[in-house]
This record gives sequence, structure tokens and C-alpha cells, in this order.
Amino acid sequence: MGSSEPSRKGAMTDSRYAVLFEPVEIGPVTAKNRFYQVPHCNGMGYRAPAALAAMRGIKAEGGWAVVCTEETEIHDTSDLTPFVELRNQDDGDIAGLALAADKIHEHGALAGMELVHNGLHISNRSSREAPISPAALPVHWDDPTQARRMDATDINELRRWHREAIERSITAGYDIVYVYAGHGMTLLQQFLTRWYNDRTDAYGGSLENRMRLLRELLEDAREQCDGRAAVACRLCVDELKGSRGLERAEVEDIVGALAEHPDLWDFQLGDWDADSSTARFEPEGFQERYVAGLKQLTTKPVVGVGRFTSPDEMVRQVKSGILDLIGAARPSIADPYLPRKIEEDRLDDIRECIGCNICVAGDHLVAPIRCTQNPTMGEEWRRGWHPERIEPRVTDHRVLVVGAGPSGLEAAHALGTRGHEVVLVEASREIGGRVTRESALPGLASWKRVVDYRVGQIGKLPNVEIFRESPMTAAEVLGYGFDHVAVATGASWRADGVGRANPHPILIAADADVLTADDLMAGGRPAGDRVVIFDDDHYYMGGVLAELLATEGFEVEIVTPAPLVSAWTVNTMEQASIHRRLLSLGVRIATQQSVVEVGNAEVTLACTVTGDRTSLVADTVVMVTARLPNDELASDLDDSSTEWQDAGLRSVRTIGDAWVPSTIASAVWWGHRYARELGTEDDEASACREYMEISYE
Repeated sequence: MGSSEPSRKGAMTDSRYAVLFEPVEIGPVTAKNRFYQVPHCNGMGYRAPAALAAMRGIKAEGGWAVVCTEETEIHDTSDLTPFVELRNQDDGDIAGLALAADKIHEHGALAGMELVHNGLHISNRSSREAPISPAALPVHWDDPTQARRMDATDINELRRWHREAIERSITAGYDIVYVYAGHGMTLLQQFLTRWYNDRTDAYGGSLENRMRLLRELLEDAREQCDGRAAVACRLCVDELKGSRGLERAEVEDIVGALAEHPDLWDFQLGDWDADSSTARFEPEGFQERYVAGLKQLTTKPVVGVGRFTSPDEMVRQVKSGILDLIGAARPSIADPYLPRKIEEDRLDDIRECIGCNICVAGDHLVAPIRCTQNPTMGEEWRRGWHPERIEPRVTDHRVLVVGAGPSGLEAAHALGTRGHEVVLVEASREIGGRVTRESALPGLASWKRVVDYRVGQIGKLPNVEIFRESPMTAAEVLGYGFDHVAVATGASWRADGVGRANPHPILIAADADVLTADDLMAGGRPAGDRVVIFDDDHYYMGGVLAELLATEGFEVEIVTPAPLVSAWTVNTMEQASIHRRLLSLGVRIATQQSVVEVGNAEVTLACTVTGDRTSLVADTVVMVTARLPNDELASDLDDSSTEWQDAGLRSVRTIGDAWVPSTIASAVWWGHRYARELGTEDDEASACREYMEISYE
């Protein structure tokens, strides 16, 4: 969002990246360049087709040559309730599916449809149909339900459902249809792998038998498409289960045997959490060692992912013969205009993905997608927000933004882009607030991109000034003559134990050594070797501080009232990785326990189930519980409201963590919303809603 209108320089200005803009033939269709938005979930699905279509359309507008849907259920025996994906089960779904295809086509991109049957990955909570799979096994979910072993009739029915879904996809305007055998969540992969397939018939035993259903669906797809659409095969290249599951040697045999069956191969690694690992645990392009060499087994184009944001790395992937198409989900969310920015030699305008997986959390929480870097993601239709365009200012009002954390930086950038004269003041020497502090913690270095992008963009705006080491009082604010003030002063971690488990301060001895996350990030350290971290936040902070102290040689135990350590990170798909990392570092983990009292060298715990009390020896307790808004300035300004008119002050708004402590993504979103709505008719404009049309067919 470096300008109110995206740059349109036309032809490429840097020949180093020319290879990325070569067309690629995919069977009967041609991608205009090598940028391929692979299928990704978004929490909208069949429930919000207009919002979904607008989001996909923005990707196409941003230069992605292929834009795919999320996984799309082909039958009610593959019912993902409560998760909201797309559905392609009968002709009534066609109109909704066509909305996205039409938006994608408006900008010259190809539309891809990922068809899926999830087999034993789901339990059909809404349809109440019996789950089906290659084997009679419990479903992946925790429901007390098993899947029914498929017989020959079931297999023939599956093939029919898939063919009919392909026909509906083509009718809806899709150019590429998927045969999906990946991410550990598809029926086809369950047939391929020895992990689940214990059959002794023509679909079990040997690899040739286990891949029979995949071969049949690919052949069916080619026949059904008949040149009207391309056929893609998404295949797991290694389940990471060793010889018990699908591994590289067998995958090479599968690709070799079926090399020319699809028009495109889409390779992915392991289960979804492995393939979409956070930056905390895997670097950009880590999948390469699993994918390299497979392209040489087929003449068809190959796409893969790697959380690619570097155009130089993208070029290397192509020129080294690893990939033909640069696949992306998360980088296309963080910056839907990534291809155009590379083409127009605007590399410093790229809003790079930080690999935090807050986008994935939306899907797991059955909520529309959100993004830490891109506050417009999911709001394209709902609020009319565009990632690269913003309405010019309607007044010449001057704005003071107090606090240069994520919310203040975003507000200043967006306000400046609208044309307002903006002054951004920061009390400390360091810009970035919590993001700068947190990005220094183990594994979180990429989070600094949130600050770097906004500081870089602000540097291009002559109407935005930044003043460091400038703490502000209400009297000073009133004396500067600004029309509007945004207070983005952040929040601070509490030291009194208040959180979810303890809504009131707990008993803490006067001589107890108690630290907070803020203390550790500021360089403070425990007084002794034995440390208890009380994590009642349940997101990443408790776990990452435990890692920090353990690597520095402290004896660490993390205590949490939740049933899992860093429990909320289940939604960002890193909880298991966090648990493994802590165990490998010797960190002890106590779950379903709350700290209720802190003494000198001892803490008292209460079991959240029984209430039984136990004690732990601890030289220091680190509280990671709740945060308090740093809202003193906002409160003082509110108390001085009778002086506003004389000072020329029209409004004061608190944004980000100073308004309500939350995620970095929320802080950025609040800053962006403030900037978008300042000076509009309704400074708190409500979002659009999608309404259902009742049908009894």
C-alpha cells in the first residue's frame, strides 16, 4: 500500500526475474507466468461465497497466473463440519462456485478447483453419513466414530461422485481440476499409504494396488475433462512416518508410473502442519530436499511451495530444475500483489509473509481468514478494503499517532498514504514496540518484517514524520494543534497472576522474585537457577520464553491451566513442535495446573480439575498471564476533553493493544481500520454481511 493507486509500470524492469514471467502450458490451458496460488483454506467457503470470490479475485489482480480454491467437498460422506470449506456436491453449488471463477477470470488468471474426499479424516458431523475409508479405523477426529471399510460398490460410487464434481467445476468455469492425494487428510492418500491401507484386494498390498484408485481417478478426470480443463494431481511426497508410511522411494515409483496422467503435479510434504510449518521451526524453502528430483520423472509442469518471498530464490527454484511454477499460499495472503511487485521492480514494496500461521488459525476457528502483515485479507468484500488502494483523505486534518508499535506504524502508514499530514511519536529510541522486542526471541526473527515493511513504506512518504524518544503528556498533545490523535501505546504484561485461571491477584510474598515477559525481553533474568513459568496466556509467549531460558542454562518448568502447553497454538499448527522442542531442551511441563500462590523459593499449584494443591521449588516465577493496556495518556486526554475545542482537537481514538490487548494481527488491523475510517461519514462503519436465500429443494 505504498500509494493510493498501485503502480502500473507495465513491462518488466529487471531481467533477472524474466524467467518468472514466462508462460507455462498446463495441458489445454496456459498460465501467463509461473506464479501459482495453490489451494488454501480461508474460513469463508460455502458460507461466504461473495467474500471468498473477492479475496481470490484480488490475488488474480495482483498477478497470480493461477488461483485455486480451498479443498472442496464432493459428497456428504466427506462433511468437514464445523469447518467451512467449499462444497461441490450437486448442481445447486454451481452458482456459488462460479462467483470465484468469474472474479479470477476478470484479471486473466486461471481458476483451479481442488476436489476432495476426506475419508477417515472427518466424522460427518452434519450429514451424519458413515465415514468411509480403505480400512475400518477410528476417524482422525476425537469423535467416538469409526470409518466403514469401502467395498467395490463404494469405490465405484466415489469415482462417479468425482466425475460429476469435475463436470460441475467445468460448468462453473474452472480451468484446472484437482485429484487430491495429500496433506494426510484425503481418501486417496489413505489408499496410497501402508499406514492406513491394510486391504488384501485389488486396492491393497502392493504399491501397484494401493495406487490403483489414484490411477483410476486420474484417468476418469482426463476423460471427463476431455480437453476442456487441465487435470492437476496434488501428492504427498513423504508422510514423514518412515517405512510405516508413504516415503520418497514409493513416491518416485508413483510419479514414474503415473508421470503423464495429470497435466500438472503439485507436490507437498507430510501433513498440513508439516507442509505449512511456522517460521519458528522451518526456514523458507525447507521442502526443497523432499521435492528435488521429482520433476525429472515427468514431462509435465511441477508446482511446489516453500513460503517463498525472495524472487532470487524463486528464480533458483526454476533454473535449478526443482519447480516449474512457484506455489504459494501464505505469501499470497500476506501480499496478493507479490507477482506484480516483482514484475515492476518494486521489491521493497513486497509485504513479506512472516510465517506466523495466524491465517491458518482462522480456518481452525471457523472464522474468516486474517493476516498479520496484510490487514485487508478477508476484508476485500466485507469492508471494501484493497491491499494496494486506499481512499484519499477527505479533509486536510493533521494527525498525531502516539506509539510506533504495530498499530501505530500501520495507522501512520495508511494515513500518510491517504494524504494526511502525520506525526508519529515514540517514547523510546527503538521503533516497533512489541514486535521489535518479540522478534528477538528464539525463532521469531521473521516477525521483524512487520516493522521493516512499514518503516520502509513510511520512509517514502514526505507527509509522515517519525520522532523517537518523545514521550507525550496530555498537555503536550493539546499544545501541538493536531486535529486528531491516535493513541497506540501498547500494553504491558501483568505481574500479579491475573489471567484466565485467576481473575483476581494471587498472594505473592514481598521477597519473591517475580518477572514478566516484558522483564525478560528487556534483558532481565531470574535471580536463581530454578524457574517456573506460569503460562495462562496459552499462545506462543510462555513456550518461547521457556525455550529462551532453557537454552541459557536455567532449570525451567512451565505450568499451565490448559491441557496442553501453548494450547492455542493448535490453531497455528505448531503446538506439537513446541512441545517437542521444550522436551528436547529438558523443560518440564505441568498441565491443568494453576499457580495460586508465590512464596520465597516456592510456588503453590492447584489442579484445575480436582483443586488439589501441590508445591514446586522455584527461585523465580515468570508470569505470562494477562496484559494491561497502557492507556494512561488516553485516559488523561479523555479527562481533558473540555479543553479539546480550544486546542483544535476533534477526536482521540485508542487503537491496538492500548485499546484491547490481543495478537499482533489484531493490533495492525485496528491501526488500519482507524486510518481507513478517519474522516468518513461513519467512523465506525459496519461491515457488509452475506445473507442466505432459503431453498427447500
